[in-house]
Amino acid sequence: MDYFKTYVSNTTAGSGNQFFFHNEAEGSTRSRTFYRAECGGEYPYSFLFSNTIDSTFRDGSVSRKNLVMDPWCIEEMRVGVTPFCEGASFREPAEMKPVLFDGQGKKEVEPGALFHTDPVTLKAKQGEYICVEIVFSGKRIPYHKESKIPSFVLTEAGWTPSKEHPFVSMVGIRRTPKMKIGFLGDSITQGIGPPTNSYAHWNAVLADLLGKDFAYWNLGIGSARGDDAASDGIWLYKAKQNHVVFVCFGINDILQGFSAEEVKKNLQTIVDLLSEAGVRVIVQTAPPFDFADEKRARWEEINRFIMKELKGAELVFDCAKLLAKSEDEPHLQAYGKHPNAEGCRLWGEALFRTVKPILLGDDLVL
Repeated sequence: MDYFKTYVSNTTAGSGNQFFFHNEAEGSTRSRTFYRAECGGEYPYSFLFSNTIDSTFRDGSVSRKNLVMDPWCIEEMRVGVTPFCEGASFREPAEMKPVLFDGQGKKEVEPGALFHTDPVTLKAKQGEYICVEIVFSGKRIPYHKESKIPSFVLTEAGWTPSKEHPFVSMVGIRRTPKMKIGFLGDSITQGIGPPTNSYAHWNAVLADLLGKDFAYWNLGIGSARGDDAASDGIWLYKAKQNHVVFVCFGINDILQGFSAEEVKKNLQTIVDLLSEAGVRVIVQTAPPFDFADEKRARWEEINRFIMKELKGAELVFDCAKLLAKSEDEPHLQAYGKHPNAEGCRLWGEALFRTVKPILLGDDLVL
């Protein structure tokens, strides 16, 4: 897809299709989602969409990986920039620019489609918000059920907080960074743990420290597991568009009953598939999650495998040790099952010190 040769992500907000909703509205619905800009400046923007579910939600009885969604429609799309968005309030953008699809204002979304908008130029300072407004219609529409960024639908009462609307897969800008870095994982990677809209999750901390010479795409999705990524579907396809991918899985696999052998096989498959695509892979251990008994045994075996037996990763980082309550109780978390802002700060800073020599060194090779 030529899109990835031109556009890179400009936010560390979580992205992806986690679930779908049944749209009960008669006619069309207007939504707004606010993404914090990672790199400031004036750029052509193009917004990527997918009509396939990336990963499995909980036990997979309703929504699962690689599920092709029904047709729906973008009736209209506009974008703008605002300096403020917090909680259930935001500052109205000074200007909302129309967004087109192949020169048309309307887009009929086909089942399984991966598509993007025409470019539109926006000027945003670092830390300002890209407001994405979509007027949509359809009966079954993918969305990010556990999104941690501000989003709204327009009701009779005004702009009302809601997640039941389409989300973009990438807030893309046309620039050429030194490196494209992706973060592939579950809710902890997505950003659940720190406060909503805080951008205090571990990979946002790492991105701030690595700096604006690189581009960052947060592919973390709540409830996801390594089994989803190892299926080599649309989710891993997006990960393959990066130069470097950080991988962090294991928690949901254990919760959903996968054996240690299955998790280890899936992790190795992810590393192999990314490596075959020319991606440099950095794997992290599964964080502590207060597992006990048999689940703890599986967690320990998986992390031993990651640290000692996993092949093909350029680097392995032991985030579990960093986040543990103590050396005597390494399976117990010190900062919450979904690490809070303090835990994520320590995680991001320690990871930066570890990866800095290979990502910022003079011998940088893509």
